[in-house]
Amino acid sequence: MENIDIKDFSIQPEIKLSELPTHIDLEAKASKVEKQLLKTRRNLGEMQNKLYAHSKYSVLVCIQGMDTSGKDSLIREVFKDFNVRGVNCYSFKKPTLLELQQDFLWRHYKRLPARGKYAVFNRSHYENVLISRVHPKIVLNENLPHINQVEDLSEEFWNKRLRQINQFEQIIAENGTIIFKFFLNISKDEQKNRLLRRLNKPHKNWKFAPEDIEERQLWNNYTSAYEKAINATSKSYAPWYNIPADDKPTARYLVAKILEERMSTFSDIKYPESDLDKTIKFYKDKLDNE
Repeated sequence: MENIDIKDFSIQPEIKLSELPTHIDLEAKASKVEKQLLKTRRNLGEMQNKLYAHSKYSVLVCIQGMDTSGKDSLIREVFKDFNVRGVNCYSFKKPTLLELQQDFLWRHYKRLPARGKYAVFNRSHYENVLISRVHPKIVLNENLPHINQVEDLSEEFWNKRLRQINQFEQIIAENGTIIFKFFLNISKDEQKNRLLRRLNKPHKNWKFAPEDIEERQLWNNYTSAYEKAINATSKSYAPWYNIPADDKPTARYLVAKILEERMSTFSDIKYPESDLDKTIKFYKDKLDNE
């Protein structure tokens, strides 16, 4: 199986999405990839326990991608061996009325992980510069000062939002949050195949919505929005990773491997020392003599 160098997947601006791979050959059978994923995610589970005990860092994992890119199943498979008390997953849908009365990052601040824990954002604060950019009428619901019509949403407005996202991520990174941002990169042809699968298989019909076809027609718009967002926000403290996602098992393994390798660089994350050794005989004797 081909050795993975996570630097090969780290995005260094400026990039064009059309030049990033949507498929990678790991030179291994599917069963081998699955076996490696199982091994890697078990190790991640052990590392997560250590992170929880150490309780000085937290980890934020942002998963973004076009419709059908495999976000839900990837989260299920990569984090399956985590202790449930140490990881929370949030899927950000249409903002509530209360959320619309706050700044666009407010609802994401509320879901940030506590020290010792992981938070997985299935879609994230980046939706505010992705779907909102493709469908700018969404922004009007925020009732912002000086934004009264779509025409008021200039390039300066979007650049300001991207700058605010950078500031948000830098603040939390400087306070102990380790940030991962994964772009699940599928080809337009593979999206078509997955949409057809939802239509052809009765047990997958529930996953299909007519809006999926409408959004597919905006593929180039989304590609442009992703390029601008990723190029503006892939930073050393909050890097973006391109995950070739035409093959789901490969994508899952790559995400798990990148998490494992980068988390292993934090050598200060250790189980806290205990002075129990000094008193262990006392407590053993006390239990034995009950």
